[in-house]
Amino acid sequence: MKFDSPIPVTEIAALTGATLKGNASLMATGINEIHKVTPGDISFVDFEKYYNACLNSAATIIIINKDVEVPPGKAILVTDDPFSAYVGLVKRFRPYEPQNKAVSDSAVIGEGTVISHGAVVGHHVTIGRNCIIHPNVVIYDHTEIGDNVIIHSGSVIGADAFYFKKRATREVMWDKLMSCGRVIIESDVEIGALCTIDKGVSGDTIIGRGTKFDNMIHIGHGTVIGRNCLFAAQVGVGGKAIIEDNVVLWGQVGVNKDLTIGKGAVVFAGSGVKDSIEGGKNYFGSPVEEARTKMKELAWIKRIPEMWNKIKG
Repeated sequence: MKFDSPIPVTEIAALTGATLKGNASLMATGINEIHKVTPGDISFVDFEKYYNACLNSAATIIIINKDVEVPPGKAILVTDDPFSAYVGLVKRFRPYEPQNKAVSDSAVIGEGTVISHGAVVGHHVTIGRNCIIHPNVVIYDHTEIGDNVIIHSGSVIGADAFYFKKRATREVMWDKLMSCGRVIIESDVEIGALCTIDKGVSGDTIIGRGTKFDNMIHIGHGTVIGRNCLFAAQVGVGGKAIIEDNVVLWGQVGVNKDLTIGKGAVVFAGSGVKDSIEGGKNYFGSPVEEARTKMKELAWIKRIPEMWNKIKG
């Protein structure tokens, strides 16, 4: 998320109650996660194994729970609870805006686009030309949609990321990390009925041009999907996955978070993608293997009773 205008790091320190160390003249231009940061961004880290990754990232201002050496030119904000400090900043600079009409006055709708009865279009949404938004679609704030996009009934675009921090000592133990990212749907995309596409925590969830979704598909926060992909019904994709161009995922494929599916890969129905896989190959199974290898393996498994009887005999 980018701020409307730069914010002095001293103001950020005051808002979070953190101790400021390092360059006190810096201006923050946005908020982002480690894997998405650009110069000027604020990020946070509260696990020691990620300290170096965050401190050495492009982030200019880092909220951290340990007094460490400040990287040259940067600032750190030291606080016992970076997670809560980060959430406080999101609430301050991207607050929830109530909506009392179906299509927000701040939404920009392109020529030839049809918004059907019962659809809801949130604040600061941009929809291009010649789109069809079917009944009961919900498009959350700050979503961007290109031209010639079709979204079928009941789909929800831009709901919050599924991202929580465990507080084991509390009766209600899961703290929500507030989402301030967006969903970007490029031109010529079709989204089936009852699909859900979550916004990024702080960056963008992107659906590439020409990609087509069947019904009942879920896309997790911050996922980037390439061009001309084809997803059949009940595919589920975890957060921050990268799915390159021309990938086909058949029905009920489950994709883990934080991985890459290479260009042109095809994953057969009912499979589970646990780790990154190369493009240009067919895959099957859970966890997936190359389809030919997996089919041979299954054929041998079917012969186990026969082989066992021969051994006993």
